[in-house]
Amino acid sequence: MSEWLDRVIKADFHVHSIASKDSLSKGEDLVARAKKLGLGKLILTDHNTISGALELQKAYPDFVIVGEEILTTSGEILAIFVKEELPKGIKPVEAFKRLKDQGAFISLSHPYAATRHGWTEAEMEEYLPYLDAIEIANARNMPEMNQSAVKFAKAHGLCGTAGSDAHGVPELGAMGLQLPDFHNADELRTAIKSAEVFGRESPLWVRYYSRSAVLLKALHKKTGIKLY
Repeated sequence: MSEWLDRVIKADFHVHSIASKDSLSKGEDLVARAKKLGLGKLILTDHNTISGALELQKAYPDFVIVGEEILTTSGEILAIFVKEELPKGIKPVEAFKRLKDQGAFISLSHPYAATRHGWTEAEMEEYLPYLDAIEIANARNMPEMNQSAVKFAKAHGLCGTAGSDAHGVPELGAMGLQLPDFHNADELRTAIKSAEVFGRESPLWVRYYSRSAVLLKALHKKTGIKLY
């Protein structure tokens, strides 16, 4: 058995940094928090950009993984091991094909969360051939949404990702997966088959982090005054 399969780690599969429009979390702070929590990887999935993840990966090449949360015309895709950034507003099938071409690991963000660019069952069934997983545990989801995602994944033989959906540093690690270590998308596809979810849903007040970030960035853009 290869060495990477011998090591079990914890990882949060849905994390935002200051590169996202609705987060003020600095990369170095996320790394420090992740290491304090004992996470084995930091997977950055900023909204429609990989710029922050690429920059942070330069400093922590064995710790930071480049991901992207892509807003399509239907819902949001959670892609991991992204090499080429995809634009906002792309059609789902085009996004899936472009992600497949670059070998990325493809999951769907927060199924059943209709107000947060989630996915319906009909959509998930339509796009099954393109998926490596769906997000079965999102700490910003209501518990019943996560339960429905688990049920769907089991019924369709899909693996599941789990993450905090952190927009503030204190949210990091609220939910995630414990699984064998991995270093690329193919290894992740193997490792996730034996993954176990850890953590629990966050309280509603954590949405303060994203809402305040949007407000402060808007004020900065309007006035030129940086308040963060």
